[in-house]
Amino acid sequence: MYELDATMTHAVNALAGHSAALDFLMIWVSSFGVPLMVLAVAVQWWRKSDRPRTRHTLVAAGFSFLLGLGLNQIILLGIHRARPYDGGITRLLIERSADFSFPSDHATATFAIATAFLCHGSRRVGLVFLAAACLITFSRVYIGTHYASDVLGGALTGVVAAFVVRAAYRFDTRADRLITRLF
Repeated sequence: MYELDATMTHAVNALAGHSAALDFLMIWVSSFGVPLMVLAVAVQWWRKSDRPRTRHTLVAAGFSFLLGLGLNQIILLGIHRARPYDGGITRLLIERSADFSFPSDHATATFAIATAFLCHGSRRVGLVFLAAACLITFSRVYIGTHYASDVLGGALTGVVAAFVVRAAYRFDTRADRLITRLF
């Protein structure tokens, strides 16, 4: 299984270095994709259309994001996977990371947000976020900082977190009304 993962990772990373514009774009997406997604979620708080449902979805996306990253910290206690550039699999386009490779926090965060929107009924916005999540996670392998399985594992963690939040945080409950009526 490792050989397939290393081969897929190397194949994506081998695209790097042939186009300065594409390299710049992938580095930019990797660096700013998650903060821009979070900002895109946050600015919707003041949308006028179907405000209670919109705000419920936004809160669910925030909870999913936090739960997913929290789950990653637990996973990291038991899995200490070196980065692919440390194993000679990839050529790194950015500064080295100090933490372990599996799972990808970028993938977890972005897929948690996208899945939260999709499973709370905001399909159009959710699909836009899903496309952004795919681009961001692809960029992480392209720039050489993650194995393909790191981003798949992170995406799975984000999806699981969103479904847990979907099951636990219901629309129009007392807690939901309290949270969504702030501001």
